[in-house]
Amino acid sequence: MSFGLGRGRTLDAAPGVVGLSSRDLPPLPDDFMANPGGSRLDPRPWFANPDLPFEVEIGSGKGTFLLQHGEAAPGINTLGIEWEGEFYAYAADRIRRRGLANARLLHGDAVDFLRWRVPDAIVRTIHLYFSDPWPKRKHHKNRVVQDRFLADAHRVLVPGGELRIVTDHEEYWAWMEEHFARWTAPMTGYDGPPFERLPFDRADSAAAGELVGTNFERKYRLEGRPFHAAILRKR
Repeated sequence: MSFGLGRGRTLDAAPGVVGLSSRDLPPLPDDFMANPGGSRLDPRPWFANPDLPFEVEIGSGKGTFLLQHGEAAPGINTLGIEWEGEFYAYAADRIRRRGLANARLLHGDAVDFLRWRVPDAIVRTIHLYFSDPWPKRKHHKNRVVQDRFLADAHRVLVPGGELRIVTDHEEYWAWMEEHFARWTAPMTGYDGPPFERLPFDRADSAAAGELVGTNFERKYRLEGRPFHAAILRKR
């Protein structure tokens, strides 16, 4: 299925400069499930200045937040991860045309990438905005917010690092609230609560009246939908 995002223009993801594919990564070792540390790779050297603080956006869509954040925060490297191929190519093409050196895009599964590839304690912020709510009960297993995901987010975040979440979907938000309650209470295997919950503060790159300024937020705001947002800070 084509979304016609290029409007007849060939999209250039600038492979090796902006765009990356899971095919560009080394294969997972045969024992990666038993020895996940053996599959880790550090994505920070993918950027022109690898010493900058490193952030991840899950589900970059058309790349609007990634572009705005990259321009507003030139001292931060942000890796966007997008599963849908045409959206990945469109967003990467936009980054290429803007000439942003602090934003890159990976075409792949963000949940798997965090779980199997990202080393411990290297990510300052994980941005998760308007992820697919998978409303049918039989599809709930596909939702990003799960206990396994929160464990992986806690592992890859630096101390004090943040998971920032916004959604418009009431039932998915109720699901998230149940998970947040578990992960902000004392939990076996952790020294106290893994996360501290904080009120959401709007992104510096957002326009007036916006939380983060994604395409979905702007569309849903025009429809009058209420938004739900939270920050989980690693303790």
